[in-house]
Amino acid sequence: MAKPKARQAARQLRQQDGLSIKEIAEKLGAARSSVSVWVRDIDLTPQQQARLDERNKYHPAQRQGSHANKAKHRELREQYQQEGRLKARESDLLHSWGCMLYWAEGTKSRNVIGFANSDTDMMVLFIKFLRDALSVPEEIITIRINCYVDCPNEFERIKQHWLEALDLEETQIRKCTINNRPKSSHGKANKLPYGVCRIEISSTKHLQYIYGAIQEYSGCSKPDWLD
Repeated sequence: MAKPKARQAARQLRQQDGLSIKEIAEKLGAARSSVSVWVRDIDLTPQQQARLDERNKYHPAQRQGSHANKAKHRELREQYQQEGRLKARESDLLHSWGCMLYWAEGTKSRNVIGFANSDTDMMVLFIKFLRDALSVPEEIITIRINCYVDCPNEFERIKQHWLEALDLEETQIRKCTINNRPKSSHGKANKLPYGVCRIEISSTKHLQYIYGAIQEYSGCSKPDWLD
């Protein structure tokens, strides 16, 4: 498997399935050291960590290492938030727009930026914020589309709309949700002609950076965003 694809697969196995470094390395035929680097910024959910802890309960050294890693990653999240706060003090208009949009519409997770909307102009503004204000690498920007269609060809039109509007490649599209329009709605105007597009970026650094900036702009405190 090519290295970029292996890295992406490793991150998905870590984030979605909560697999250990050893399990991921065995599945992908990759070195544990490489897998460790690829997924080191991904924090497991409490349920995923509990599953690994249960399996490692007879290995105190591994458990202690896990706790040390959790503390280290929390320190990194604090650092990223502080960087976001410092940027917010520069009064960059695009930066403030993007952060406030995310506060209003974004998914509040720990390490995945998720921003969905049906408004094309809003999505264009947000992806400009990601590229220009946050310098998010193009290779980690992905989208998903959720839409209703009357025929399969209609999805192609919707897909091309978002790819062109957001200046993306087809390889950046992830699994989409395509539903057939109910018969009762045929003949009626489609209120969402391009469905809903969701931008997804798996990056603890960039998400925590946004969280820090939001708190600086608003003067509020959101400790749960750190944990």
